[in-house]
Amino acid sequence: MRIAMIAACTAIGMVTACGTTPPPAPPAPPAPGTAHNAVANLAAASGSLVSGKLQLMAMGSGVHVAGEIGGLAPGSTHGFHIHEKGDCSAADASSAGGHFNPTASAHGRADIPPHHAGDIDNIVADASGVAHVNTHVVGIALGGGGSNDVAGRAIVVHAAPDDYTSQPAGNAGARIACGVITIVD
Repeated sequence: MRIAMIAACTAIGMVTACGTTPPPAPPAPPAPGTAHNAVANLAAASGSLVSGKLQLMAMGSGVHVAGEIGGLAPGSTHGFHIHEKGDCSAADASSAGGHFNPTASAHGRADIPPHHAGDIDNIVADASGVAHVNTHVVGIALGGGGSNDVAGRAIVVHAAPDDYTSQPAGNAGARIACGVITIVD
Protein backbone atom coordinates (compact mmCIF):
# COMPACT_ATOMS: atom_id res chain seq x y z
CA MET A 1 0.00 0.00 0.00
CA ARG A 2 2.79 2.45 0.96
CA ILE A 3 4.63 1.85 -2.34
CA ALA A 4 1.41 2.47 -4.25
CA MET A 5 0.85 5.80 -2.43
CA ILE A 6 4.41 6.97 -3.11
CA ALA A 7 4.04 6.02 -6.77
CA ALA A 8 0.74 7.89 -7.00
CA CYS A 9 2.19 11.02 -5.41
CA THR A 10 5.22 10.90 -7.68
CA ALA A 11 3.05 10.47 -10.75
CA ILE A 12 1.11 13.64 -10.07
CA GLY A 13 4.17 15.67 -9.01
CA MET A 14 3.21 16.11 -5.39
CA VAL A 15 5.97 14.30 -3.52
CA THR A 16 6.27 17.08 -0.96
CA ALA A 17 2.51 17.15 -0.36
CA CYS A 18 2.47 13.42 0.33
CA GLY A 19 5.79 13.31 2.23
CA THR A 20 6.15 12.75 5.92
CA THR A 21 7.82 16.08 6.78
CA PRO A 22 5.69 17.80 9.43
CA PRO A 23 4.61 21.43 8.89
CA PRO A 24 6.76 24.13 10.53
CA ALA A 25 6.00 24.89 14.17
CA PRO A 26 4.02 28.06 14.88
CA PRO A 27 5.96 31.03 16.31
CA ALA A 28 6.58 30.93 20.03
CA PRO A 29 4.10 32.92 22.11
CA PRO A 30 5.31 36.03 23.93
CA ALA A 31 6.94 35.46 27.31
CA PRO A 32 4.58 35.46 30.31
CA GLY A 33 3.76 38.95 31.51
CA THR A 34 4.46 40.59 28.15
CA ALA A 35 1.88 42.40 26.06
CA HIS A 36 1.11 41.61 22.47
CA ASN A 37 0.05 45.02 21.17
CA ALA A 38 0.40 48.71 21.93
CA VAL A 39 -0.27 52.02 20.24
CA ALA A 40 1.50 55.38 20.21
CA ASN A 41 -0.56 58.40 19.14
CA LEU A 42 1.96 61.06 18.14
CA ALA A 43 1.04 64.69 18.73
CA ALA A 44 2.80 67.81 17.47
CA ALA A 45 5.63 69.34 19.53
CA SER A 46 7.87 72.40 19.17
CA GLY A 47 5.24 74.24 17.12
CA SER A 48 5.15 71.65 14.32
CA LEU A 49 2.10 70.19 12.61
CA VAL A 50 3.44 66.63 12.75
CA SER A 51 1.21 63.84 14.06
CA GLY A 52 0.56 60.17 13.49
CA LYS A 53 -0.42 56.81 14.84
CA LEU A 54 1.87 53.82 15.34
CA GLN A 55 0.97 50.23 16.14
CA LEU A 56 3.51 48.19 18.12
CA MET A 57 3.48 44.41 18.32
CA ALA A 58 5.73 42.03 20.25
CA MET A 59 7.32 39.81 17.64
CA GLY A 60 10.24 37.41 17.80
CA SER A 61 13.33 39.09 19.20
CA GLY A 62 11.81 42.54 19.63
CA VAL A 63 8.93 44.84 18.75
CA HIS A 64 7.53 45.61 15.29
CA VAL A 65 6.50 49.25 14.74
CA ALA A 66 4.17 50.23 11.88
CA GLY A 67 2.00 53.21 11.00
CA GLU A 68 2.01 56.66 9.42
CA ILE A 69 3.33 60.04 10.49
CA GLY A 70 2.08 63.09 8.58
CA GLY A 71 2.73 66.81 8.48
CA LEU A 72 6.37 66.41 7.46
CA ALA A 73 8.04 68.28 4.61
CA PRO A 74 7.87 66.24 1.38
CA GLY A 75 10.96 64.06 0.97
CA SER A 76 12.38 65.03 4.37
CA THR A 77 14.34 62.69 6.66
CA HIS A 78 13.88 62.60 10.44
CA GLY A 79 15.42 61.02 13.51
CA PHE A 80 13.05 58.55 15.16
CA HIS A 81 13.66 57.12 18.65
CA ILE A 82 12.13 55.58 21.73
CA HIS A 83 12.79 57.89 24.68
CA GLU A 84 13.20 56.97 28.33
CA LYS A 85 10.11 58.64 29.80
CA GLY A 86 6.48 58.33 28.82
CA ASP A 87 5.85 62.05 29.21
CA CYS A 88 5.08 64.25 26.21
CA SER A 89 3.63 67.12 28.27
CA ALA A 90 6.34 69.73 27.57
CA ALA A 91 5.69 71.90 24.50
CA ASP A 92 9.05 70.79 23.08
CA ALA A 93 8.66 67.15 24.27
CA SER A 94 11.77 67.52 26.43
CA SER A 95 9.76 65.84 29.20
CA ALA A 96 10.34 62.51 27.34
CA GLY A 97 13.98 62.57 28.50
CA GLY A 98 16.85 61.10 26.51
CA HIS A 99 16.91 58.01 24.31
CA PHE A 100 15.86 54.78 26.00
CA ASN A 101 19.24 53.28 26.96
CA PRO A 102 19.04 50.66 29.74
CA THR A 103 22.51 49.27 28.97
CA ALA A 104 24.33 52.65 28.99
CA SER A 105 25.58 52.08 25.42
CA ALA A 106 26.83 54.71 23.00
CA HIS A 107 24.35 56.13 20.48
CA GLY A 108 24.43 54.58 17.02
CA ARG A 109 22.52 52.98 14.18
CA ALA A 110 19.93 50.39 15.18
CA ASP A 111 21.45 47.46 13.30
CA ILE A 112 25.11 48.12 14.17
CA PRO A 113 26.28 47.72 17.80
CA PRO A 114 26.77 49.58 20.00
CA HIS A 115 23.57 51.58 20.08
CA HIS A 116 20.82 52.63 22.48
CA ALA A 117 17.90 50.22 22.82
CA GLY A 118 15.71 53.13 21.65
CA ASP A 119 17.73 53.92 18.52
CA ILE A 120 15.65 53.37 15.37
CA ASP A 121 16.70 54.21 11.82
CA ASN A 122 15.56 57.52 10.30
CA ILE A 123 12.15 57.84 8.71
CA VAL A 124 11.61 59.48 5.31
CA ALA A 125 8.50 61.36 4.22
CA ASP A 126 7.00 60.70 0.81
CA ALA A 127 5.98 63.41 -1.70
CA SER A 128 2.86 64.09 0.39
CA GLY A 129 4.81 64.60 3.62
CA VAL A 130 3.82 61.24 5.11
CA ALA A 131 6.36 58.77 6.53
CA HIS A 132 5.22 55.15 6.29
CA VAL A 133 6.83 53.34 9.22
CA ASN A 134 7.41 49.59 9.02
CA THR A 135 10.38 48.53 11.14
CA HIS A 136 11.43 45.92 13.67
CA VAL A 137 13.37 46.99 16.76
CA VAL A 138 15.46 44.10 18.11
CA GLY A 139 16.28 43.72 21.80
CA ILE A 140 13.31 45.52 23.33
CA ALA A 141 10.14 44.10 24.91
CA LEU A 142 6.55 45.25 25.10
CA GLY A 143 5.43 44.84 28.70
CA GLY A 144 6.74 42.51 31.36
CA GLY A 145 8.57 45.16 33.36
CA GLY A 146 12.09 44.08 32.40
CA SER A 147 14.91 46.52 31.84
CA ASN A 148 14.24 46.45 28.07
CA ASP A 149 10.46 47.07 28.40
CA VAL A 150 9.28 50.04 26.29
CA ALA A 151 5.64 50.07 27.44
CA GLY A 152 4.85 53.48 28.91
CA ARG A 153 7.84 55.17 27.24
CA ALA A 154 7.64 57.75 24.44
CA ILE A 155 8.36 57.64 20.72
CA VAL A 156 9.76 60.90 19.37
CA VAL A 157 10.17 62.26 15.83
CA HIS A 158 12.98 64.79 15.42
CA ALA A 159 13.26 67.75 13.01
CA ALA A 160 16.51 66.59 11.38
CA PRO A 161 18.03 63.25 10.39
CA ASP A 162 19.98 61.26 12.95
CA ASP A 163 23.65 61.15 11.85
CA TYR A 164 24.09 57.91 13.87
CA THR A 165 27.44 59.06 15.27
CA SER A 166 27.10 62.28 17.31
CA GLN A 167 26.80 61.61 21.03
CA PRO A 168 24.57 61.30 22.87
CA ALA A 169 21.65 61.59 20.43
CA GLY A 170 22.71 61.78 16.78
CA ASN A 171 22.34 65.55 16.32
CA ALA A 172 18.72 65.07 15.18
CA GLY A 173 17.49 68.46 16.34
CA ALA A 174 14.20 69.56 17.86
CA ARG A 175 11.50 67.11 18.88
CA ILE A 176 8.58 67.69 16.51
CA ALA A 177 6.19 64.90 17.57
CA CYS A 178 5.82 62.73 20.64
CA GLY A 179 3.53 59.86 21.71
CA VAL A 180 3.43 57.50 24.67
CA ILE A 181 3.51 53.74 24.01
CA THR A 182 0.26 52.46 25.52
CA ILE A 183 -0.60 48.77 25.89
CA VAL A 184 -3.92 47.81 24.26
CA ASP A 185 -3.98 44.09 25.19
